[in-house]
This record gives sequence, structure tokens and C-alpha cells, in this order.
Amino acid sequence: MFFVGLAHWLPVSPALLYPLRVVVVAAVLIVFSRRLVSFRASQWGGSLLVGIAVFVLWVMPDMLWPAYRSHWLFDNSLVGSARSSASPDLRRDVAFIAFRVFGSVALVPILEELFWRGWMMRWLIDKEFLKVPLGSYLPSAFWIVAALFASEHGPYWEVGLIAGIAYNWWIIRTRNLADCILAHAVTNATLSAYVLYTGQWQYWL
Repeated sequence: MFFVGLAHWLPVSPALLYPLRVVVVAAVLIVFSRRLVSFRASQWGGSLLVGIAVFVLWVMPDMLWPAYRSHWLFDNSLVGSARSSASPDLRRDVAFIAFRVFGSVALVPILEELFWRGWMMRWLIDKEFLKVPLGSYLPSAFWIVAALFASEHGPYWEVGLIAGIAYNWWIIRTRNLADCILAHAVTNATLSAYVLYTGQWQYWL
């Protein structure tokens, strides 16, 4: 959140700011969260399928209706617009692309799953969240997390809501944060490949 805000206030090139963001976030995760993160997924096949399904649902509206994302529901002052902030030069910068892919595939899934489903979904059930088993279900917690997850995805809020519902359902089904991290990483990996293959950089805001 700090770096997103910083990008709006300081005239620093994303070629410098994004790699710095990746390095700092990786360091924070290693220092503070390494004991909380497990990569022992229990449902590899299911996690792969969930991740791919979310990717398909993410890009499908724009493929079926090319002008879909220009509708006022997805292009307004509140949610922003589906336009990439990366300049044409950055789109040819191998180092920037490598950091962008690494951040999206390796860091974002860990960070977001720790926050949304590792902490908030449990905290909304009981403020002493460590007493709440992973995957515990309370309707209000489920839908609040799904809605907030949607809100952080700007003009992609409606597919963000679908993704939030899918990942919430998966943590309830597996009770294993590693499976959600894997599913989220698969979504981001396939979306990254799609962006690089098709040049649809608007998915990387």
C-alpha cells in the first residue's frame, strides 16, 4: 500500500520503483512471515484447477465482449480504468518484466493469502484469530472478505469478487493456506503468460 501511494506522489520511474517494491516486500515476508507460511499443499490438482478457472473467468468477459471493460461500471473515478501504467519502453524492459512476473507469481499470492484468508477471515470471526482454525466458516466473514478482495482490484472488481469467492471457498474446503497460495499463484502465472503473449498489459495495472 505504501508503494502504491508512493507511485502517485513521487515522480519515480516504475523501472526503479517496482523492483524496489518487490525487494522490500520479499524482505518483509522473509523476516516477519517465514514461520507462518507453509508450501505443503494437500490438494495439488484441485488447487491447479481452481487457479486456472479463476484465470479463465478473469479474462473471459473481455474476450466475449471487447468493449465490456469500457462500461461505466468498470471505468469511473471510483474504480479507475483498465489501463496499464507501464510505458511502451517498460514493456520491452526484460529486467522490469522479470520483477513484475516474480512479484505477481511468487510474492502477491503469499502476501494476499496471509492477509485475506490467513488473517482477516479468521479475525472477523474472533479478534483472537489464532484460536480460529484455518478455513472456519462464518457467512459475514466470507462475504466481507470477498467484497474487500474485489475492491482492491479496481476496474476488475467483479472478477475480483469471483476470485475472492473462489479462494474463500477453497480455504474452507482444504483448510490449508498453502492450497490457496498455490491456486492464487497459478492464476497469476497464467495471467502473466497471457499478458506477455497477447500484449494485453491492462491486466497489469
